[in-house]
Formats: sequence, C-alpha cells, structure tokens
Amino acid sequence: MLSSRNLAKGLSKYMTPKTVAVPFGKLEYAAPVEVAVAETYTETKVSFGKKSVISNMVAKNQVVPGLPNLQKRYSHTDIPNPDFNFYRREGTKSIKSSSNETDTPRRAFTYVIAGGLGVAGVAGGKHLVQDILSTLSASADVLAVSKVEVNLAEIPVGKNVVVKWRGKPLFVRHRTEEEIAETRAVDVNSLRDPERDEDRTKHPNYLITLGVCTHLGCVPIANAGDFGGYYCPCHGSHYDGSGRIRKGPAPTNLEVPEYNFIDDSTVVVG
Repeated sequence: MLSSRNLAKGLSKYMTPKTVAVPFGKLEYAAPVEVAVAETYTETKVSFGKKSVISNMVAKNQVVPGLPNLQKRYSHTDIPNPDFNFYRREGTKSIKSSSNETDTPRRAFTYVIAGGLGVAGVAGGKHLVQDILSTLSASADVLAVSKVEVNLAEIPVGKNVVVKWRGKPLFVRHRTEEEIAETRAVDVNSLRDPERDEDRTKHPNYLITLGVCTHLGCVPIANAGDFGGYYCPCHGSHYDGSGRIRKGPAPTNLEVPEYNFIDDSTVVVG
C-alpha cells in the first residue's frame, strides 16, 4: 500500500513552479486607423503612448500628416448633419445660459400644455360618456308612452276609470267621503299587507293603483267584492276601497305607481 509520503514525492515534479522565458519582439506603437475631429476644434492632439500628433485644422476633413484622412462621417458623406434647432425652445439655444435660468419658463410651458390636454381630455370623456348613455336610454317614443295625464274632473264621485298605461290597466278612483272614512277606520295590524290609506294616496279623494291582481296578474272588477273596492273573479281576491287585500289568495295590495298632481284636477302618472 502506498503511503501518503511516497505519493507526495512522486507528484512533486508536477507541482513544482517553473519560470519560462517567452521570446518577445520589439514593442512598437500601432498607427491609428482613423480619428474623428469635430468641426469647431481648431487644434487636435491625439496621443498614443509617448507619441503625439498635433495638427492645425483649417478646413473640414483636412488630411493630417502621418495619419489617415480624418473624416467626420464614414458613409454617405454627402448628407449634411441634421439640424434640430427648429424644434428647440428659444431659451435653450444659447450656450451661455444655464438650465437654471430657463427652468421657470420651461416649466410654465409644460404646465400649460399638460393642463390644456387634461381639460380637453376631461371634456372629451364627458361627451363620450353622455353619448354612450344617450344610446342606452329610452327613445322619445318610449318616453312618450311612459307617462299618462288624467283629467280628474271627468271622473264622477264614486266611480272608477280604467286608463291604459305602459300596456297595463290603471285604476283611477274618485272616492266618496264614506269610502274614505271606512278605509281609514280599518285596523292596519289586522291586514295581510299592513299599509295605511294615508300612505297610499296623495289626495284623499283619489285612489290611483295598477289594475293588476297581485296573485296571478288578472284584472279585478271595480266596485265589487265583499269590501266594495275591487274583486278578482279568477281566484276570488277581495280588495277594499284603498286597494288593500282583505280576502282571497292575493299576497299583497294593489301596486301604487309614481304620480304627481299638476293641479287640483290633473294628475300625471309615471
């Protein structure tokens, strides 16, 4: 078995550092291939190690002795340099003024442009939203039938008038003083759908409800039933003089639509 000492002795010749001399020729500075010179410079100094070339530039693209031809552009030399002074602000064209001196007018111009574009954007967005909402809203013919005007002076006392509104029958009832007193004397807590008569009418003499039974959508008969209001013969629902369910399968009272009185004898429903 090889010992670690013998193993190290055998590999020592491969691990010993040696100095190897590499032949190297005489060092020389390579001449530059091409050097770009700016227009405004009158003197150019190009240094390569310890050697320097100094030449006076009189004209553009002048040949410097000892160096290749100095050119500002190496392709399409017939194309002039682009001039962007037209797009620069007047306050920034002078090389003698610092950026701090022109900071205020530049900021003012930026703020004016940003504010103007912001106002224009808000106005455009507003008109865009209005146009979209106007296309989604109801048309003029739909709005025309969405409201109905009823002349209350043509309805006799104690009678009920049926008016077509939005494709549904509308009951307009001119109640007597006895009907008003009877409906308001009822205990609200005893009703299936508790609702006071005062809350269902804006004028005590007139009751305005939809003529649709709340059970299955039938049309009740006016001035009929056990309570003198409305009666639905389909399934036997009885309503009182305030349109409240008093007997039968109907779960709720007759619906009261939105309406407003223009004057004492005219009401607009819808």
